[in-house]
Amino acid sequence: MQSLDRAHCEQLDRDDPLAFARDRFHLPEGVVYLDGNSLGALPKATAAHVDQVIRRQWGDDLITGWNTHGWVDLPKRLGAKLAPLIGASEDEVAVCDSTSLNVFKLLSAALSLRPKRKIILSDIGNFPTDLYMAQGLAQLLGRDHRLELVRPEQVLDRIHDDVAIVMLTDVDYRTGRRHDMAAINARARDVGALTLWDLAHSAGAMPVELDRHGCDFAVGCGYKYLNGGPGAPAFLYVARRWLGAAQQPLFGWFGHAQPFDFDTAYRPRDGIERYLVGTPSVIGMAALQCGLETFDGIDLGQLRAKSLALGDLMIRLVAQECGGTGLGLASPADGRQRGSQVSYGHNHGYPIMQALIARRVIGDFRAPDLLRFGFTPLYLRYQDIWDAVAVLKTVLAQEEWRRPEFNRRAAVT
Repeated sequence: MQSLDRAHCEQLDRDDPLAFARDRFHLPEGVVYLDGNSLGALPKATAAHVDQVIRRQWGDDLITGWNTHGWVDLPKRLGAKLAPLIGASEDEVAVCDSTSLNVFKLLSAALSLRPKRKIILSDIGNFPTDLYMAQGLAQLLGRDHRLELVRPEQVLDRIHDDVAIVMLTDVDYRTGRRHDMAAINARARDVGALTLWDLAHSAGAMPVELDRHGCDFAVGCGYKYLNGGPGAPAFLYVARRWLGAAQQPLFGWFGHAQPFDFDTAYRPRDGIERYLVGTPSVIGMAALQCGLETFDGIDLGQLRAKSLALGDLMIRLVAQECGGTGLGLASPADGRQRGSQVSYGHNHGYPIMQALIARRVIGDFRAPDLLRFGFTPLYLRYQDIWDAVAVLKTVLAQEEWRRPEFNRRAAVT
């Protein structure tokens, strides 16, 4: 196979149909940012819009902003904006709360639809907060519910008629391995089980087809590929067939049918709005709105094609430039089985990543030994991958990771 060089990567950038989208983001000069799967970059429009919400809408209009600026409708309005990115109808999505709270709400709703079944099925690669929420809910219910974990490749075979709900993350946060969503949904449907998908590492990085694949419930966060900023509001999806049948357990003011009647008894709203709880975070939603607008005019097929090409390029360049350095590919080599990231295992993964960050190549580390590199197709260039691998090669060859400051663990890895 012919060796690649930086000129080849620059040509790929010139041919990139999504190259224009990079101008929608503030990207620090000299930084190669490969951590958009943890926190998306700042859209250029965000600061001005949030400032306008704070200074004019809040500052000048005060509480009238709930009506004059439609703050009260933000959960549903942003849900409708987000829906096409995940293959849902506008009335099936709401932006609200955090991913963890949304998991709790939807998991509880799903279990209420299958009262005779006790098993919540997941895999050992699922994100811990989802597993913690399942454990906490099972303990709270006190009705012999239990979380059962299997290896990712065993999920499909374990779906039997004793399972109430299959709760999975579409893309494994450590390795980038993708589940076969369509096959798992079909199997669950055949045995009467429900599905709950976490789209934290999918939404905004690739097309997701919740409705077409027959998903029941889904959640996701707003601060990764959706570029909504740190702590951005999350979202939830409920298939239309369950909107009237399922009831979430947190009876909050904004989920009430007539919140400004101030009834002392709870009556849920119709539709997706019954999954709202408290007052929406208006400033956080203003930032997320700008993140969602970065997808205006973006072809999701081209987005996925670039995501795959960036990952394939990194795998090929690491093999070409960093052979014999102890790096082991932890992600699927076949892009069709991979999300928008590539992970490598190394015995000194943490200090290697710190040395890369010191050289302004920003990825992240996931225990026990994974260097994780995320690819956000809207703003990442092919030449960025070349530059990142060149720095990785230097860090490994010069053993820069041995420096004491790179071996001190920070609170966030």
